[in-house]
Amino acid sequence: MKSMINILIAAFAFVTAFGIAILTGNNLVKHAVLLAFVINWIAYVPAYLLQTEKFYDLTGTITYLAVIWTTYVLSSSKLSSIPVGNLILVLLISFWAARLGSFLFMRIHKDGEDKRFRTIKTSASQFFMTWTLQGLWVSMCSMCAIAAIAGVGIIINVISIIGIVIFLLGFVIEIIADQQKSQFRSISENKDRFITSGLWSKSRHPNYFGEILLWFGVAIISLPALLTAVRTGEYLPIVFITLISPLFTYLLLVYVSGVRMLEARGDIKWGNLEAYKKYKEETPMLFPKF
Repeated sequence: MKSMINILIAAFAFVTAFGIAILTGNNLVKHAVLLAFVINWIAYVPAYLLQTEKFYDLTGTITYLAVIWTTYVLSSSKLSSIPVGNLILVLLISFWAARLGSFLFMRIHKDGEDKRFRTIKTSASQFFMTWTLQGLWVSMCSMCAIAAIAGVGIIINVISIIGIVIFLLGFVIEIIADQQKSQFRSISENKDRFITSGLWSKSRHPNYFGEILLWFGVAIISLPALLTAVRTGEYLPIVFITLISPLFTYLLLVYVSGVRMLEARGDIKWGNLEAYKKYKEETPMLFPKF
């Protein structure tokens, strides 16, 4: 029964992402989404056979880079001149993916395992579902950028510049938060303690706040191109559904993985400590308090 549910969830994830790609009416978008899933399905095979999750996050990075650069190259081949905006957005997403992927890859090799996968990787169907959900994550987050690049190309104006600033702000917040926590954990005395300093004094999950913020920036950067494409008839208004990336990231991090799992683990580990209870009461879960 559980296996069937896992397969149905995986199927629903693929149908959702590919269905939205079909609605755009752009073949490049459809091919990019299909590529995202295929890469993760291929990676699943050796991961399950070897019972390892150590290259899961690295595969996520490879998927983002493959999807965004394939779209960029194929869309550029049809144009007489390459929009500078396309290259800017591709580089922004590439820098983010490379930074996050390498950070997570090094962390899991240092820790020896990703505790989230202890029971997941032993189930073929559940592990397959997890890899499929990564394909969904890449597709849903990058689809607005892919649609914009594959359409009229990223347009540089006041709106897209604001989006770039928001992306960079979120990117910097995520980097600083990750570095602060890594530095905190590197001190042996802090092995069984929770961090409350730096950005972590403003939010219990500032790294995830930065993640959501930067994808909000990507959506804003993509907006002028999508508006123009709809106005010229290249896309139907339904294409605006691809702007769901920041909302999808929020729902994924808060209710599926990330925040939900870390909060539950923290409650088990420190839930009886008054200091931890006070920290939770005084510090917002996600959106920082300044």
